[in-house]
Amino acid sequence: MSASALQQRIEAANAQGRMARIPFITFGYPDREGFAVALRELDDNGADIIEIGVPFSDPVADGPVVEKASRRALENGVSLRELIVFLHELRPRLKAGIVLMGYYNPFYQYGLADLAAEAAACGVGGFIVPDLPLEESAPLREALAARGLDLIALVGPNTPEGRMAEYARQASGYAYVVSIMGITGVRKGLPPEAADTVARARRVFSVPVALGFGISGPEQLKGMAEPPHAVVFGSALLRHLDAGGSAAAFMAPWLRA
Repeated sequence: MSASALQQRIEAANAQGRMARIPFITFGYPDREGFAVALRELDDNGADIIEIGVPFSDPVADGPVVEKASRRALENGVSLRELIVFLHELRPRLKAGIVLMGYYNPFYQYGLADLAAEAAACGVGGFIVPDLPLEESAPLREALAARGLDLIALVGPNTPEGRMAEYARQASGYAYVVSIMGITGVRKGLPPEAADTVARARRVFSVPVALGFGISGPEQLKGMAEPPHAVVFGSALLRHLDAGGSAAAFMAPWLRA
C-alpha cells in the first residue's frame, strides 16, 4: 500500500532532519474569526499537519483547556457541517495537511459515507476518533478508505505490544502515541514511560509515530534516544491563544528547534 498524503508530509519533514509539527486547534475557538486567523498563521509558520478539533458536548478524553475551548465553540453555535463548509472555502489556500479530531457520535450522525466524501472534497486527509475502539472502527475506516482518507490509530503507555500490532495492521497516515494516560493537558515534563512507548510504537508500526498529550515546547523532547517522527501540541497552543498570543509567536520556538 502506498503512503498516504499525511504519511508523506511527515516523511518529508523527517528527510529535512526534523520532526513534523502538528498543532491542534479547536474549530470556532476563541471565535470564528480568531480560529480562521490562527489556522492561517499555523499554516504560514511551519505546520506540516494541522489537527482541527470538532467541538463535542461530552469530551471525555480532553483536559480542562481543550474542554473549555470546545464548550466556548459550542456556545458560539459552530457545527461539523459549518467546519466542512469553512474548509471548502479556505482549503485551496492551505499548505498543511488537515486532520479532524473528534468523538464518534457527531461523525456517525453526519453519515459516514457523506462525511468521508465531503471531507475528501475539502482536502481533509484523515480523522482521529478517541472514543472509537478498534473492534468497532470498521464502518468508519472503510468509509474513509474508500475516499483515500486515514483513520489515525491512538495508542498509549498501557497498550501492550501485541495490541499495538493489531492497530498496526490497520494503520495508515501515522500513529498517535499518547504520552501519558489520562486527559489532555500541558505538563512540565514528559513521564519516563513516554520514551518507552514511542520506542515500542516505532518497532511495531510501519507508519510514522507522532507523540502528543502534554507537549508544550521542543525542549521536552531533547535527549530522547528514539524520538517520534512528529510531535502534536494542543493545550499549550490553546492557552497561548486564550492569553492573547498569536499562533505565529507560538510556532517560533518549533521553527528554531
